[in-house]
Amino acid sequence: MAQTGKLNVANATCVAATGDKCGEGILWEPDSGCIYWTDINRFLVHRYNVERAELKTWFFSEPVTCVLPTNKAGCLLLVTGSGAMLWQHERDVRHEPFFKLPGWPRVRCNDASIDPRGRLWVGSMRNNVGEDGERSEAGGRDGVLYRIDSSGTASEMRSNLGISNTLLWSSDGARFYFADTLRNLIWSYRYSEQDGSIADEQPFLEGHSRGLPDGSAIDSEGYVWNCRYGGNCIVRVAPDGAIDRVIEMPVSNLTNCTFGGKGRNILFVTSASPEDGRWERFGGCLFALETNVDGPLCHEFRLP
Repeated sequence: MAQTGKLNVANATCVAATGDKCGEGILWEPDSGCIYWTDINRFLVHRYNVERAELKTWFFSEPVTCVLPTNKAGCLLLVTGSGAMLWQHERDVRHEPFFKLPGWPRVRCNDASIDPRGRLWVGSMRNNVGEDGERSEAGGRDGVLYRIDSSGTASEMRSNLGISNTLLWSSDGARFYFADTLRNLIWSYRYSEQDGSIADEQPFLEGHSRGLPDGSAIDSEGYVWNCRYGGNCIVRVAPDGAIDRVIEMPVSNLTNCTFGGKGRNILFVTSASPEDGRWERFGGCLFALETNVDGPLCHEFRLP
């Protein structure tokens, strides 16, 4: 239960020193007490058991950008560079993609999330990951935001995007938050749960000087926790768009976050190693910050 009053945030702790080139797509799985996340450039999915401090890693043949829950026990949804597929992780059964991204490999999928009705939302961008995982420069306006139902039917919700990031819904389901990293802008939309439409686009956080907006989480008080790529920090933003506080972090590139732990009051945060060859001791690690607020569980992708 979220507590009102002053927010307390403990210092960040490195809980898994995986040295990811680009850690991303994080998920807290409450039944197993595990954190899942990806390394986009090394085509990896990690799983960290918090209580046992055990790490397991799976290798894939292309970038994996997000790990998401489904309503089927033992089955997760993976967003890859080329689309989306179901994955039975305990037996490592990888199903055929139910969504294939138009334009792959010129463009690739990036951040993704599940809406309150169990539909998948995926944002794309110009592909900046080579066949061997080498980095190249992102840019342009090739990105598209898609809404995808369980049959794989995709609807184009937004286009002309640089790097799609931050896909969140307010706890009452009335607002949808979405970012374009290259524009340094997070938007807020009116969201209709019934038909999955978005409208009334408004700037939510624009032009913040500390880095660029990457992935985000939302807490039960309605505040958005935005990871700032290149900014050495996480910004907590109030529902009215005012900056509540800036949380300093020990690495430059914060990429995504989610609430987890038994009380869902631990913010787990992924990061990326520096792109310019600089060395950072904790670059690419998974971090944990203890707070006195909690976050909602992720919505599940609804399978027939």
